[in-house]
Amino acid sequence: MVSFQLTDEQTAIRDLARKFTQKEIVPVAAEYDEKAEMPWPVIQKAFEIGLWNLNIPEKYGGQGLDALTQVLIYEELAYGCLGIFGAFGGNALAVTPLLIAGTEEQKEKFLTPFCAKPSLAAFALTEPNAGSDVSNLATTATRKGDEYILNGTKCFITHGGIADLYTIFASTDKTKGTKGISAFLVPGNTPGLYMGKKEDKMGDRASHIGEVIIEEVRVPASNLLGREGEGFKIAMRTLDITRPSIGAAALGVARRAFEEALKYSKERVQFGKPISANQAIQFMLADMATGIECARALVWKAAWHIDQGKPNTMLSAMSKCYASDMAMKVTVDALQIFGGYGYMKDYPMEKLMRDVKITQIYEGTNQIQRMVIASQLLR
Repeated sequence: MVSFQLTDEQTAIRDLARKFTQKEIVPVAAEYDEKAEMPWPVIQKAFEIGLWNLNIPEKYGGQGLDALTQVLIYEELAYGCLGIFGAFGGNALAVTPLLIAGTEEQKEKFLTPFCAKPSLAAFALTEPNAGSDVSNLATTATRKGDEYILNGTKCFITHGGIADLYTIFASTDKTKGTKGISAFLVPGNTPGLYMGKKEDKMGDRASHIGEVIIEEVRVPASNLLGREGEGFKIAMRTLDITRPSIGAAALGVARRAFEEALKYSKERVQFGKPISANQAIQFMLADMATGIECARALVWKAAWHIDQGKPNTMLSAMSKCYASDMAMKVTVDALQIFGGYGYMKDYPMEKLMRDVKITQIYEGTNQIQRMVIASQLLR
């Protein structure tokens, strides 16, 4: 049975992440949002204290943390800034295919040097005409002797164009649809692989999202993950593991918005009394707190299933979908409690609302999550 009692180690790591967020992320979040820059000093400090490479086993140089401990950390990081969390979450997403489908030789070859310094990884699946519909993938991989030659364009890729390591999904047999998709490990310095457009986003601006151009990129056949045609399966297994992390990040943003609104409601005086004395405000706060607790329980349960070695497709989709929908509502309501001040950049509310919207979109829109949930229910 899933337990809601954290171990002493999990509590200590969560506290470490909370202190790190308050000291290193909260004070600089607005600056990185405005400049839309990668938070390299934050990443370096996280690497130094063991808050980087969370899901990579210790024998390769990572932290080797279980899924529940990871979501505890992600909630704290996103509390400070969703965009800065994106560097952590983007790396975890990109290396998960290697963790679940790679050979021991591949893991040793790619993960050990990756963990020796603060490196970036990219999960390159999405394309201009292949978002939710992965079967429409246009990137190709053609076998030539002991190599594959990759060609195509990827878009909306976290760390796209600046990553040290890519997991690239390409079609090795377009006649087979999703069953013709394969996954490849591609070092970032491979000739023919470079960055196209860097996206200028509404929110989540401290996270680097870019286009990846793939022109005659030669990859050794030994860099194929699994077998030809297993790429789609690998991608879906990956998302079953990583979607609760998005739920946790949304939860962190919601908790920050709620705490800011709660504090402000006690301080803001109108008609001779704090606005928290008004039942309308009280009900909004009550709904926020309830939604946050429900989302956390769902995220933790999904993570617990992963730790049992049985990732649950439906629970993972539910945790991502519910938590991000909840967080969107909470940030909107929290801004409303601030009134006109919430709309101004002097306060964190408008950034929280801009940021959290993406959690309803990336790693599968919430409409796709509902399709996944329904398909599991109707099996």
